[in-house]
Amino acid sequence: MITASAPGLSIVIPVYNSRETIGQLLDALSALQPEGGLEIVLVNDGSLDRTHELCTAIVGRAAIPMVYVEHMRNFGEHNAVLTGLRHARGSYVITMDDDLQNPPGEVVRLYDHTRKAGLDVVYTRYAVKAHAGWRNLGSRFSNWVADRLLDKPKGLYLSSFRCMSGPTAKAVADYRAPYPYIDGLLMQVTQKIGSLEVAHLPRAHGVSNYNMRRLVRLWLNLATSFSLLPLRLATVAGALMGIAGVLGAAAIVVEALLVGTPSGWASIAVILLLVGGLQCMMLGIIGEYVGRTFLAASGKPQSAVRSVTMSTPAESIGQPARRPTVVSL
Repeated sequence: MITASAPGLSIVIPVYNSRETIGQLLDALSALQPEGGLEIVLVNDGSLDRTHELCTAIVGRAAIPMVYVEHMRNFGEHNAVLTGLRHARGSYVITMDDDLQNPPGEVVRLYDHTRKAGLDVVYTRYAVKAHAGWRNLGSRFSNWVADRLLDKPKGLYLSSFRCMSGPTAKAVADYRAPYPYIDGLLMQVTQKIGSLEVAHLPRAHGVSNYNMRRLVRLWLNLATSFSLLPLRLATVAGALMGIAGVLGAAAIVVEALLVGTPSGWASIAVILLLVGGLQCMMLGIIGEYVGRTFLAASGKPQSAVRSVTMSTPAESIGQPARRPTVVSL
């Protein structure tokens, strides 16, 4: 018997150009039987292939509660996850990718571990990652930066395959600024965080949607949205250059008094280039903060939803499923 009560577990999946994998993933997830029941929330983040038609068809024949949200354009993975969290009703929420690299068979184990451990968030970690070499390097760099910018447990690996309690998901979903970073929000909400080792599979189809430009944008979101450390580093660098300038001036005065005309026009040119480059870097950091503040204050949207489609499974076995409910926004 399927009721309208809140399920024990919601699975939020941001979807982008995944027509080759989403059907297989949803078939595997629909067969799971977590305690308290299951719902799946799909967020199509501006896919350019036929993902929309496929997801709509799957929701139409779904045997379990399913919500399909369509973004008007591509806003980014973290924006799509926030949209999904706002539509999730579960007592616990798992977020995972759409590329089948997160094994569906690990979902219930992650859910049970989070509940039994009494944690607000549990991240998964991988003994062996099946990403390309440059992507693994980028992930290690992101975690290295996060160790220094976020108030997170030391050594915790931040992955997109994570489980969080319902209240934690609700607190994160209240964030409305245009540049979200889910892990930064989680660290601000709670410190009851754990980790669980799971398997990681090779990508079933295609290549990763993450490229270097997207990774750099993600690093900027991490650095400028949840920490003042870059500004403080710029201040320290400026102070050090000021001290170096004072020492250099003193050295020139001493040389002029003891030797005569100071030498070294090449060193002066190098110093000017160094100082000029450092000043430009500082202005860039300050400009990034100011620009993001301006866009947030001017109302840049975090996301825009075109429509929400909800499955209406049969209320008992043997009854035909009804048409999905479509809400246009």
